[in-house]
Amino acid sequence: MSDKLSNAQIAWRAAQDIQDGAYVNLGIGFPEMVAQYQPPGRQAIFHTENGILDFGQSPPKGEEDWDLINAGKKAVTLKPGAAFFHHADSFAMVRGGHLDVAILGAYQVARNGDLANWSTGPKGVPAVGGAMDLVHGAKMVAVITDHVTKDGKPKLLESCTLPLTGVGCVTRIYTSLAVIDIVEKCFMLKEKMPGLSLADLQAVTGARLFTDGPVADLIVPEL
Repeated sequence: MSDKLSNAQIAWRAAQDIQDGAYVNLGIGFPEMVAQYQPPGRQAIFHTENGILDFGQSPPKGEEDWDLINAGKKAVTLKPGAAFFHHADSFAMVRGGHLDVAILGAYQVARNGDLANWSTGPKGVPAVGGAMDLVHGAKMVAVITDHVTKDGKPKLLESCTLPLTGVGCVTRIYTSLAVIDIVEKCFMLKEKMPGLSLADLQAVTGARLFTDGPVADLIVPEL
């Protein structure tokens, strides 16, 4: 199998599809990296569940204000015009359909768009949290993830075996090997790593991959 993308490169690729002025929520952890890679001339408006709209880059080390954090408890900065609000108002924005994009991590994604990203079973975290609102409140839900688990098992499956975050909610998946849309309950391959054959990609994918035209090369910069 050819080389795979790093987490930073996956985040970069996802950032290229965010439109200027879009209202975007980034999931805790890996998805937070997407904010670092906005294309020149485009500025998304980032939302966080704990009540900030239009936060900026992480501050330099040593200059953090720990009263100014995102939902993942990471220090952030503010852009001119940023707003603070109660977390109940924040979730009203989510549930009211005011977010254009939510970008989340995943343990598993099913071909019909089901997402499992909060629990790995009985020893996992105790509750799903705000992700259950994001996946059904945002107009588009994208996932960024490694294509396989640490032990090489597919994360893109016929059906999820872990507790679900949302049903039929994912529309696009950015992985370490490919970009895949979910169309009519099927994995539709749009881009793949150069040099990686369709057969090799299919071998590490737990459901059939479809194509609706030429598959583009997944090209990203060194980061």
